[in-house]
Amino acid sequence: MNRFIVITGPTATGKTALSALVAKGLGSQVICADSAQIYRGMDIGTAKATKEEMLGVRHHMIDIADPGEDYTVARFQREAFRIIDSLNEKGVTPVVSGGTGLYINSLVYELDFASVKKNDAIRQKYAQLADDKSDLYLYNILKEKDPNFANIISANDRKRIIRRLEVLESGAAQDYDFRRRNERYLYLMIGLTMPRSELYRRINERVDSMIEKGLVEEAKGLYERYAGANALKAIGYKEIIPYLNGEYDLEEAVRLIKRNTRRFAKRQITWFKRDERIKWFDVSGCTCIDSVANDIIRYIKGKGF
Repeated sequence: MNRFIVITGPTATGKTALSALVAKGLGSQVICADSAQIYRGMDIGTAKATKEEMLGVRHHMIDIADPGEDYTVARFQREAFRIIDSLNEKGVTPVVSGGTGLYINSLVYELDFASVKKNDAIRQKYAQLADDKSDLYLYNILKEKDPNFANIISANDRKRIIRRLEVLESGAAQDYDFRRRNERYLYLMIGLTMPRSELYRRINERVDSMIEKGLVEEAKGLYERYAGANALKAIGYKEIIPYLNGEYDLEEAVRLIKRNTRRFAKRQITWFKRDERIKWFDVSGCTCIDSVANDIIRYIKGKGF
């Protein structure tokens, strides 16, 4: 059976650095499972790994689409499995790294994204409702109908909110059935965790660092080219755009980014903690990530991977 390793957990726990170290130690490669890092030009706001941070390890599924493209989970699933299979043929077990719950779940559960055809009438109805009310209004409807799915997506991810409501209204919810585990592959699931207080502090510090590195300028350039694109609803960009339009000041934009990132991390924790297959590694107070990486490598090798 083909195989892969997953390293996941909430945002700001250090997945990027640890995954590169683990992959380097295993002689492996990284497959990024982040729904924003797939887009070219969205670098600072997504905390995309620099060339130096990649440690010479090949990283896949980064910078593979323009922000104006409608990149789907089905496409990620298809391309990720293609890379996994190709690397396995060469004797390489890849490390899938990221915190986008739906991307991770598309690999470790049997999710059939082709089973429910598009229904333009339903889709248009919910799109109009979001325009009249708000994305949050639509998200709250989804939370009532399917709280499990709502927990793994952003409250501003209009595209996936509408798609899920469309699926539910079509009476065919099985394409996101999180009970059918993927038994066609062997995989290890590793999670990174730390106390909530430390995580929130790291999130706040990372947002401040993004601003210093030029997040406002990056968002401005993307907005000028891709205004209205779904990709720019990602946290870090959707809060800056109203600032650029004069709706509030930069201090408020930063506050909203920090708040929304903390809320997103909370949803990630809620979702991933439900999966008993995940082996959790505490990275709190971690001053030497090499030590944690070595612990993870020993665990992986101990499982025969």
